[in-house]
Amino acid sequence: MYYRAKKVVTILLIHAFLFSVALSCIVPFLWMMNVSLKHPEEFQKGLIRKSRFSGQEQQELIDARVVREFEEDKAYLVWNVPNEKILRARLKKINYSYTKIQRVQKAWEGSRDFGLRPTATFRWENYRTVIVKYEFWRYFFNSLFYTFVTVTAIVIISSLSAYAFSRLQFPGKNLIFYMFLTAMMIPLPAGFVPVYVLLNKLHLVNRTGYVFAMTNMGLSLSIYLLKTFFDGLSRDLEDAARIDGCNKLQIWWHVGLPLVAPALAVVVIFNALNVWNEFVLASLMFTEESLMPLQVGLMEFSSRLVTQHTLIMAALTVATLPIILLYLKMQNQVVKGLTAGATVG
Repeated sequence: MYYRAKKVVTILLIHAFLFSVALSCIVPFLWMMNVSLKHPEEFQKGLIRKSRFSGQEQQELIDARVVREFEEDKAYLVWNVPNEKILRARLKKINYSYTKIQRVQKAWEGSRDFGLRPTATFRWENYRTVIVKYEFWRYFFNSLFYTFVTVTAIVIISSLSAYAFSRLQFPGKNLIFYMFLTAMMIPLPAGFVPVYVLLNKLHLVNRTGYVFAMTNMGLSLSIYLLKTFFDGLSRDLEDAARIDGCNKLQIWWHVGLPLVAPALAVVVIFNALNVWNEFVLASLMFTEESLMPLQVGLMEFSSRLVTQHTLIMAALTVATLPIILLYLKMQNQVVKGLTAGATVG
């Protein structure tokens, strides 16, 4: 009985911990999406339904400049007071009783939800404003291009290199492989300045240099991960392919890559996430605004619209969704890639 109770308590604690971690990841994203759909006045000042007050009270509050009509939806009023002190002062001018003041104040406090309540307006126009008016689409497609080209280059180069390290024999193979492993121990930001100086000397800053730099930084981990999977493949499959007339490149393409698909999914997700979210190197590399990727564009965008919180949240949602959709699409392969190990073949 004791061991059964201990097991149940342990499972409950583990699930409670995992649930709290999941909430800590999901809630900020849901809050961001919720705020992105709000009207600026709904988020900053708060809305109150007209049905909360009688017709006479509504007119009194409007005359006292406590509230005003909400132009987007006539069923709501917008609070016109920045703080509690001004609210109470304006209510006293219209000779409200203590009970009425408390009721209005309670309604005012309840409507200031800081984005926690579901939106009442569903203002999809925020996304159109961000993408079209402020040309956020330019940053978005720049990041799509850089991510696609970089991840494609990493997958091709790292899979070829990993297959060579796993299956071919050549002088210095172990030394070169250990050099790649050593490169994984160097913090990436430590190489940003030397990389920038080198690419600047070669006149490769902006688009080309950024793709080269991000490709180089993703190779070490990708080669190590794929090599461990290639090492676990059965050589009998390669021998059968060789009997059928395949050369080494055809074996890599027709036999090796399909069998390490879970590892390739991990490589794609990790490197796509790194390229999509990279800010420090991108801020160093890009001097032309029209070529800037999403993260640098977000910084430029937020600096221009410091007080437009709903538009900033809409831009952040646009920047976040592609990676989430990519992971959801490839989650089964990612889980296999992280757990399969030597059972590949």
